[in-house]
Amino acid sequence: MGPLHGMRVIEFAGIGPGPFAAMLFADMGAEVIRIERKSAARRPLSLLNLGPFDVVSRGRRAVGLDIKRPEGKAAALRLIAQADALIEGFRPGVMERLGLGPKTCLASNPRLVYGRMTGWGQDGPLAHAAGHDINYIALTGALHAVGTPEQPLPPLNLVGDFGGGALVLAWGMMCALWEAQRSGQGQVIDAAMADGAAYLMAMLYGVKAAGLWTNDRGRNLLDGGAFFYGTYACADGKFLAIGPIEPHFYAIFLEKVGIDDPEFAKQYDPDAWPRLREKLAAILRTRSRDEWCQLLEGTDACVAPVLDMDEAPRHPHMAARDVFVDVEGVVQPGPAPRLSRTPAAIQSPPPVPGAHTEAVLCDCGFSQAEIAGLRAAGAIE
Repeated sequence: MGPLHGMRVIEFAGIGPGPFAAMLFADMGAEVIRIERKSAARRPLSLLNLGPFDVVSRGRRAVGLDIKRPEGKAAALRLIAQADALIEGFRPGVMERLGLGPKTCLASNPRLVYGRMTGWGQDGPLAHAAGHDINYIALTGALHAVGTPEQPLPPLNLVGDFGGGALVLAWGMMCALWEAQRSGQGQVIDAAMADGAAYLMAMLYGVKAAGLWTNDRGRNLLDGGAFFYGTYACADGKFLAIGPIEPHFYAIFLEKVGIDDPEFAKQYDPDAWPRLREKLAAILRTRSRDEWCQLLEGTDACVAPVLDMDEAPRHPHMAARDVFVDVEGVVQPGPAPRLSRTPAAIQSPPPVPGAHTEAVLCDCGFSQAEIAGLRAAGAIE
């Protein structure tokens, strides 16, 4: 049983950061009940509906409920009244129009922590505009800082959706849950991906204020500008990631690679970086990636192979720590971080939408007659 065993979270089904935040709670032992649209089970398999491959939906029980019907809304409120927390990821005002906004839910459950996940936030000029990760991080400076000198490149959807979105939402909710233990009062968490992505840039904004960072991509320490912090092609076309920033690690790297060219002493001379990058690239192209790893990996040279998603689970370090696990034939990252006494665990594979409707309602005190009434009204599936 994980550290959140005994906590109940209601999740209104969505995509991206909301489900990932709910997965964090489920992996740590919370009971997560996902409320799905009645028709969810009939959606075709697509990037937005991965079915049994929807890793971030693991560990839930799923209820098929039509919250646009009065009976369905009343049933949802009854579930929420018994929960510790709620996660929703709709545009501002949608839950209010459904009759399940914070005021209504907190009136029936004053201790409820109501987590709201949006791109732009609950207010502001863009609050009601559509968008995706790339749009949200564009306004924060993060997207501008990533890419080639010629153009910014999206860092997958890790910065907005999952780092600045889900993780910040879960952190805010846990803060509010802790406070509710003392005050007996819940509150609303306004988590915006734009806010969170900006938050992740805290260190870099400080570095820029100190005059140690420029807006020119590819000319800074951590954006590929420094020749000693980047990726290099090897003889086999695979890549090596190097990052010996500190002088003592850099000295080890030079020694291990066999570099005695005196110009490499100019580690922190930006004017020398382009020439040194060309020289280092030529050296690293002389061996395969795995040959370099045999020489360098595990030393203080700060070198690692750039693995693809097929290779990563098989790496000896990742395998030794069970970083990736197999759940019913689907290889996926296991829970993190690791707790010594109450470790996290994957409770179950992703559920079929609506698979647990009757069981969840029974557990929450609905009688068989009430469940039959909801079914007859078309409110459940």
